Amino acid sequence: MLYQLDLCGLEAAAVTQLYWQHLGVAAERDAFADELVVGCAKVQEQLDAKIRSVSKHWRLERMSRVDRNIIRLATYELMFQADIPRRVTLNEAVELAKRFGNEESPAFVNGVLDRIADELGKA
Repeated sequence: MLYQLDLCGLEAAAVTQLYWQHLGVAAERDAFADELVVGCAKVQEQLDAKIRSVSKHWRLERMSRVDRNIIRLATYELMFQADIPRRVTLNEAVELAKRFGNEESPAFVNGVLDRIADELGKA
């Protein structure tokens, strides 16, 4: 959903609705997934600023859309979801990068997120 949001610029609520309709489960939406997407969209400037602050040699615009949005999602969790442990967030992000990114994505995503987590003091 974040990839679609990044690609087409629709409102987060419209993207989540389209996603669940496409899957044919609009009535059985995942509230947590919707919360993450809407939350990321609301604070995207903050997320992007944090990502830029640790990725000195990689401009955000130069990152692949997949990597960028995995990092945004995980950064949102690190910054705003205190109940999710750092290790869980980083492991899930790396798994997403393995599945949807390219060969270098897992290491890249892990490196950026590790710096963000350290900077945030997230143990």
